[in-house]
Amino acid sequence: MSNYHIKNLEEYFQVHRKSVRNPELFWEEIAEEHFLWRKRWDKVLTWDFKKPEVKWFEGAKLNITENCIDRHLRIRGDKTAILFEPNDPKETAQHISYRQLYERVNQLANVLKEQGIKKGDRVCIYLPMIPELAISTLACARIGAIHSVVFAGFSAMALSTRVNDSDCKMVITSDGSYRGTKTIDLKGIVDDALKECPGVETVLVVKRIHSEIEMKNGRDKWLQPLLDKAATECEPEIMDAEDPLFILYTSGSTGMPKGMVHTTAGYMVYTAYTFKNVFQYRENDIFWCTADIGWITGHSYIVYGPLANGATSVMFEGVPNYPDWGRFWEIVAKHKVTQFYTAPTAIRALAKEKLDCVERHDLSSLKVLGSVGEPINEEAWHWYNDNIGKKKSPIVDTWWQTETGGIMISPIPYITPTKPTYATFPLPGIQLTLMDEHGEEITGNQVDGRLCIKFPWPSMARTIWGNHKRYKETYFSTYENQYFTGDGALRDEVGYYRITGRVDDVIIVSGHNLGTAPIEDSINEHPAVAESAIVGFPHDIKGNALYGYVILKETGESRVHDNLRKEINQIITEHIGPIAKLDKIQFTSGLPKTRSGKIMRRILRKIACNETDNLGDTSTLLNPEVVQEIMDNAL
Repeated sequence: MSNYHIKNLEEYFQVHRKSVRNPELFWEEIAEEHFLWRKRWDKVLTWDFKKPEVKWFEGAKLNITENCIDRHLRIRGDKTAILFEPNDPKETAQHISYRQLYERVNQLANVLKEQGIKKGDRVCIYLPMIPELAISTLACARIGAIHSVVFAGFSAMALSTRVNDSDCKMVITSDGSYRGTKTIDLKGIVDDALKECPGVETVLVVKRIHSEIEMKNGRDKWLQPLLDKAATECEPEIMDAEDPLFILYTSGSTGMPKGMVHTTAGYMVYTAYTFKNVFQYRENDIFWCTADIGWITGHSYIVYGPLANGATSVMFEGVPNYPDWGRFWEIVAKHKVTQFYTAPTAIRALAKEKLDCVERHDLSSLKVLGSVGEPINEEAWHWYNDNIGKKKSPIVDTWWQTETGGIMISPIPYITPTKPTYATFPLPGIQLTLMDEHGEEITGNQVDGRLCIKFPWPSMARTIWGNHKRYKETYFSTYENQYFTGDGALRDEVGYYRITGRVDDVIIVSGHNLGTAPIEDSINEHPAVAESAIVGFPHDIKGNALYGYVILKETGESRVHDNLRKEINQIITEHIGPIAKLDKIQFTSGLPKTRSGKIMRRILRKIACNETDNLGDTSTLLNPEVVQEIMDNAL
């Protein structure tokens, strides 16, 4: 029985039991049989959730790019590693073979070294979804530099915060990006951001949209001429198993985004293992994850997981509705995609369009459909199952987080019977628990509680960059000896898990985790605003949208309010990015608060969701009369 590739349900149960009974042996066998090591580990695992400290494959030496590229050259050198599908369908798709990827990664790695980047330095990558984005991550990994990819939809302010937090020496960007019919001035955003970033010495610029841009003398360099001179061989830096591979920022429920640190060996083993099983990947499959590499989904299931398995991974630059709403299905048909992994937001948007957009394309190559970013609602699940999978390609509804590094709960296609809205069983090696608010474990089935994990897994984030105290407080202080996910979940009669949503002040909008605190902080910077509170409310396409309650320093007439609404959203766009804009802004004279001054978001949430029949007891509030006022003026 190979633990690496599960073939049936009985085997899943056996493998899961084994992984719980002896986790070290389980992961050791997988690591030993399926990867290339320069030196074997001395110890599989040491851990202590009280500190919290976790180390996997301690003492092992490796380079992840040898596992993702070099070892495939002999038998898969001519196989397509990255299949790039540009924004404009008239532009030719690029097939980058493993051998070409090897040469391009080495060339960029040599350029980085020539520009003074060495092992342990941080490099920020702010690029659109073009091959250079994947190549940049791998080139950093090749020489032991730590990459920090920032999603190219973030604002200058959000970018500078992240660059400064991890003290990046270099930024890799492009002149701009295409997004449907629009072009975006990425270099301009970088220039704005770097006014506040004294640590950045070099900016490498990729030519993508051929626009006129300003190049700052001594700092900015066009990438292509440097690549043209660089050698195609670059000796990989030999890394320790626990050396950091990358930092990736995720929204916190308070203040600063958190720079999650993922290390090398455990992350490699777990993403490769989960990719193989969750997508039942076979040698000639064409795998397409529609995420952006700016998010963890793109790191794990566009770059590292697929390439470690010698797969062909599709990278798509564009958007689902350009030139029309059939674009996804046109790409599936054109490249004979076998596994398709996208977000419920995209599925809901596509489901609103005419079925003709789907029906004119041949989707018969599809074997597995995936969903990621938030729990998929039942209506979207059925539309996806009926119209895209034609009821024969199972849907894997995957639950995981930036912090977990890889998929944690998911059906295994053709093996686990699926159930709409349920992520089903934990993957091998994952030990879940449900906890109640008093810190007691909830046993049995048909129960719900807070989702925790009681044993380490190889790809878990090891710390928050520069702030281990916050890592401990955020994930390990709520329940003793448990990693707390921040999500609620229920477990049904057979042990399937369904994620019920965040239990903290993080709202998932279009699959993006948005902390309410940073949005409120930016709104409160508006000179007319005294205070604000953000909650989520259900939205047909985004899953959730944002509803803002805003107290002004002075009350004004409604005409002024419309301008203020625009200005507030403009401030949010500048501080965070357009993804965090508010759909509704209600001006109010006060917010419901407890006597200790805490805003009762539960009440605001119910009003935003139009569920005002049962607001609970409001008499203990400091200002109960404000609740009626907010209800009367709700949007």
